[in-house]
Amino acid sequence: MKKVVVFGGGTGLSCLLSGLKQFPVDVTTIVTVSDNGSSTGQLKEELDIPAVGDIGKVLLAMANADEDLIDLLGYRFQKDGSLYNHPVRNILMAALIDLKGSLTDATKYMCKLLDIKGTVLPLSEDKIDLVGENDQRHHKFFGEVEVSKNIRHIKKLSYDHDIKVSSKVQKKITGADLIIFSPGSLYTSIIPHLIAPQVRDALEKTEAPIMYVSNLVSQPGETDDLTVSGHVKVLNQYMDKRKVDCVIANNGEVDQETADRYKNNENKNAVVLDREELKKLNVKLIEDDIIRLNEHGKIRHDELKTAFLIFSYLMRMK
Repeated sequence: MKKVVVFGGGTGLSCLLSGLKQFPVDVTTIVTVSDNGSSTGQLKEELDIPAVGDIGKVLLAMANADEDLIDLLGYRFQKDGSLYNHPVRNILMAALIDLKGSLTDATKYMCKLLDIKGTVLPLSEDKIDLVGENDQRHHKFFGEVEVSKNIRHIKKLSYDHDIKVSSKVQKKITGADLIIFSPGSLYTSIIPHLIAPQVRDALEKTEAPIMYVSNLVSQPGETDDLTVSGHVKVLNQYMDKRKVDCVIANNGEVDQETADRYKNNENKNAVVLDREELKKLNVKLIEDDIIRLNEHGKIRHDELKTAFLIFSYLMRMK
């Protein structure tokens, strides 16, 4: 069975994994732990633990458990009070860190509880925050929330202190048949992996090709004018000798009503597929109509079609 390592965090990663779990591949998911917003940020500060929010989302996306249990873990408290807006999964993960002694062991227990086929690993056990610096380094933006709001003013991303990436994470990377950067926030879900020296070293050692599943729409203030090749160039900047080898990108069109709604209400546009620029970067392009609207009218990747494209690429590898 082919071994796939997926990097990411947030909704884009969860969507990708929901499709991949339908195929016979050995998936290891490495998840960022630098989130500091909403429920995750509150628990992180009050309990002095790594961020658990993205890990929780990934666990639910990969779960093969009873639907009622999944619904329970996804439930957010709605009544005013100390638990307001906390998802049950975050509370449970925080408790398990105390009981099991680490975020890795808490995650391992949740994988067993949710009958997850595959491995989910936090990038680090450390409580860490992103730091963004401008050109002159006269000003720094602390925390994922502030970094996300000020990407246009940031020239360098780092962590607030040196982090430790486990040997298990490094071994999974070096032993992979395929590395995937998932769709999602470029600067707060993918690049946080690449600013860890141990991850970059492991990527240099692995012979696995690196695939990027491109975002479908831009992110205001972060990737407003970036084409598909623009996303690839940013990723390449944060790696050393390794570069993105393959891209899965959407060539389907968004209906005009949805496009107008995204533009007017969220200031988001469809990411432009620029084939010639990708060719100049020596990137293999896999394109298809992989766009869909969910039940709330949100633009998402077609989970099964995207996963099928990944699986097909794997099967063609020597």
